[in-house]
Amino acid sequence: MLHFLILGALLFAADHYLVGRADDPRSIVVGAEVDAEAKQIFSAARGREPNAEELTALRQVWLDNEVLYREGMAMQVDRGDSAIRERVIFKALSVVDANTKLPPATDQVLRAWFEKNRVKYDEPARFDFQEAALAGDNSEAAVRAFVSELNSGAAGDAKAGLRVFKGRPQSNLLQSYGADFAKTFASLTPGEWHALQTRDGWRAMRLDAISKPQPAAFEPLRTVVQQDWTDATLSEQRSAAVRALTQKYKVKFEASKP
Repeated sequence: MLHFLILGALLFAADHYLVGRADDPRSIVVGAEVDAEAKQIFSAARGREPNAEELTALRQVWLDNEVLYREGMAMQVDRGDSAIRERVIFKALSVVDANTKLPPATDQVLRAWFEKNRVKYDEPARFDFQEAALAGDNSEAAVRAFVSELNSGAAGDAKAGLRVFKGRPQSNLLQSYGADFAKTFASLTPGEWHALQTRDGWRAMRLDAISKPQPAAFEPLRTVVQQDWTDATLSEQRSAAVRALTQKYKVKFEASKP
């Protein structure tokens, strides 16, 4: 969304590349240089390269910024800032913002938006659990033997590092351990240790309790919902306005270098 575009981490300068394309002001080439810079910035932030979907989104961010930059230069908002690409983009985006108008925030509109985005407001299922990672041999056989000891009442704190988690939402399980693990974990019998495979290897884990999900009510959250709706609607309008400006340009996407 466009309100993220002014973040420094996503403002790809690539000045040497743009100068080389300055012969055709109505042509924009999203080439290998853009992809390389996007991958470098993403990898520095996330510790991995972007996947195909993420790279497509990063290209769109660069393209939106490039359109805003060129429109800002055409409107001469660069006066005093010709060497600061980010400020030119910000000023051009401010002009776009000035032309956006919110539709009426009626009760029907807000309630419909609330229902469509209910996942943002509902209280998710939460999990209390413990995780033990064996020191040394953490193979499947070793962990299963260790789990048998724990379930028989043997003390296991000398063999493993124990971590206790309280009130973790299901989204946290998905992020930390994966979808298959989260599905299996939710079906476990509370109070028993189990040998489970995680992204970091085999672990002895015990589900202590699950709190059921609770649906949110609209009225207590009306103010929050209205602000979220306002932010989302303005962002959509900004995106649509920049996409409309992009139609003025001939955009070419070059194949990314491996």
